[in-house]
Amino acid sequence: MSELLEVGRVLRAHGLRGDVVVDLTTTRTERLAVDAVLQTAGTAAGTVEVERSSPHSGHWIVHFRGHDTREAAEALRGAVLSAEAIDDPDELWVHRLVGAEVVDQHGVARGRCREVHAGTVSDLLVLDSGALVPVAFVRRQDGDRILVDAPDGLFDL
Repeated sequence: MSELLEVGRVLRAHGLRGDVVVDLTTTRTERLAVDAVLQTAGTAAGTVEVERSSPHSGHWIVHFRGHDTREAAEALRGAVLSAEAIDDPDELWVHRLVGAEVVDQHGVARGRCREVHAGTVSDLLVLDSGALVPVAFVRRQDGDRILVDAPDGLFDL
């Protein structure tokens, strides 16, 4: 089994029939598709399976199979929802970026990615050198190397 990634969190119960409000923390909405299986952590540790879901006011209304009462939904309040990583070579994944070496278009190693900071215009790679690299400059990731096409002066501190 691969590493589990957080994909959302149960905020609260919704209605009387077991529905919950979920804050989806990924852009991959298929995480809440019918029959999707998620791991839960916290007081409601275990596995849940999506029976139905729909977007609602910036969140999602989700019904997990077998959670058919308000009490069952309340028991999920605050649960962190996790799932295995999706293998998509065309996507950049934070868990793969962190720790990777950043190399510019001239082949110069610029440091390792320490974290990815969510920005308003573009997410930023935060390097151990102190440099900030907009994700928009990433050309691709080759294993443990992130290849960037950075403008002149980006790495001048």
